Amino acid sequence: MRAVVLEELGGPEVLRLAEVAEPSPGPGEVTIDVAYAGVNFADLKARSVGYQVGGFPFTPGLEASGRIRAVGDGVTGLRVGQEVTAFMTSGAYAEVVAVPAETVLPVPDGVSLRTAATLPTVLPTVQALLHELGRLREGESVLVQGAAGGVGTVAGQMARLAGAGKVYGVVSSAEKAGEALKYGYDEVFVGDGFPEEVRAATGGRGVDLALDPVGGDTLRRTLDALAVFGRLVSFGNASGEAPWQAGPGELYTGARTVSGFSIINLAAAHPSALRPLAERAFRPVAEGKVELPITAEFPLAEASEAHRLIETRTTTGKLLLHVAAA
Repeated sequence: MRAVVLEELGGPEVLRLAEVAEPSPGPGEVTIDVAYAGVNFADLKARSVGYQVGGFPFTPGLEASGRIRAVGDGVTGLRVGQEVTAFMTSGAYAEVVAVPAETVLPVPDGVSLRTAATLPTVLPTVQALLHELGRLREGESVLVQGAAGGVGTVAGQMARLAGAGKVYGVVSSAEKAGEALKYGYDEVFVGDGFPEEVRAATGGRGVDLALDPVGGDTLRRTLDALAVFGRLVSFGNASGEAPWQAGPGELYTGARTVSGFSIINLAAAHPSALRPLAERAFRPVAEGKVELPITAEFPLAEASEAHRLIETRTTTGKLLLHVAAA
């Protein structure tokens, strides 16, 4: 079978299509004939700096959709031929993947395999950010960094569904602001001056909940945009800056809290927690209340081009690899 592999860290050019051995399901696993694989920023970090890479050869990819090819011993509730979507810690850029059954979920009725490939990372992440960690209450205000990205476009919609009073976004360009405004945002700010703009928009109060995948100085500025008793959830360090630290002086003033979330770490340490989280998160997509915009699609052999496009920082929504006929 074919898979995208890398033998060394580097730029998009290190990704190459290769013939590799087809996996068989071990106990508690299923194999899936992949139709689509999602492309995530974490894949770029794996390729470039070795994030979550245990050794070589390495195949990137955290999420895939397709049909179950075979079922391993001890697996119940899943069957050969069933349409599923799956989260994995790596390996989705391939024609066949072996995945622990507890991170495999049936595709909701009415949802295509193309859309299903966007669900495993984005939807549970947003569910966790807004509800499990963010504890969003009706009428509260929300600020989302990266509002035009895959998580950002969904976060705006789901915050609105949850009854948020005002939903604000931050993006890096005017073009991205226009895109984000299609997905539940009341106002979208461009660039680093957002703390002052947030204060102005909220009458000096600040926001109740802020979500930040950027880290570094952006996270510190986001902390400054919080209201009294405000909560900030960090879910990435796209900036590549040194890990942030928040001390009593920053948190005691304003009674702020900071928490963190990584779906990769959750799935690795507590995989049983992923299924109920995903089931709750998938519901609004199945009901047609949340849209996941897919803005680019590449064949498996052009995974490097997908990575190059993301690195331009001009993309919005979600990118996919089309692996096989759905």
